[in-house]
Amino acid sequence: MSDSMSGAEADNAALVESGAADDAALLEAAQRGDHAAFTTLVRRHERLVHAYLRARLARAVDGDDLCQEVFLRVYSAKAVPRADGGLRMRPWLLGIARNVLREHVRRLRRRRETAWTELCLEIEDLASRDGDGDAEPYADVLTRLPVCLQSLGPSARQALDLYYQDDLRMSQIAERFKRSEGAVKLLVHRARLAVKKCLDGGPQSTAAGLRETDADGAGGGNA
Repeated sequence: MSDSMSGAEADNAALVESGAADDAALLEAAQRGDHAAFTTLVRRHERLVHAYLRARLARAVDGDDLCQEVFLRVYSAKAVPRADGGLRMRPWLLGIARNVLREHVRRLRRRRETAWTELCLEIEDLASRDGDGDAEPYADVLTRLPVCLQSLGPSARQALDLYYQDDLRMSQIAERFKRSEGAVKLLVHRARLAVKKCLDGGPQSTAAGLRETDADGAGGGNA
């Protein structure tokens, strides 16, 4: 160790080298300017954050850019939430990633590739309202969501496509379907719930219910 290293730097170096360094200590060291501590923190959690983002993006390259943005915000964070047991890094990181995704959607609202991200975020919102604030159950959404969407009945699947990919308003979809706007809103809502149920329990266990959504949501309410 160099004689020119300060006491604080020496403490930080020892902290990074120690396998027992916890996230809170690494974050504090990183925010004091310790680049080695920040690098360790990124390496420890980068895979989680990148996988979360990539599963919710149509373009892989966007995942790399947004992952960098997440860790830049971690580095510059002024308020770090702490629970009784200390810093809960995983939920905090995923919360930052979710906010970054929402901003990404707002910036690129007119681009079709944001439709996938919007649907993923809305399904996560449904999960959080059910009392499940952890995004981990949907970590493999990239592979499972297309299967669940294909399990929907034709009207429900088309309604989701028109709303998320073609960016049509509910009133415009209602005109296409020759149904009331309320019936279409109900169809889209039930389709989202059915997709969430599919992601929760697997497509085989909910395929029948997903197809019933098509009939239940589209039926009645003709304009």
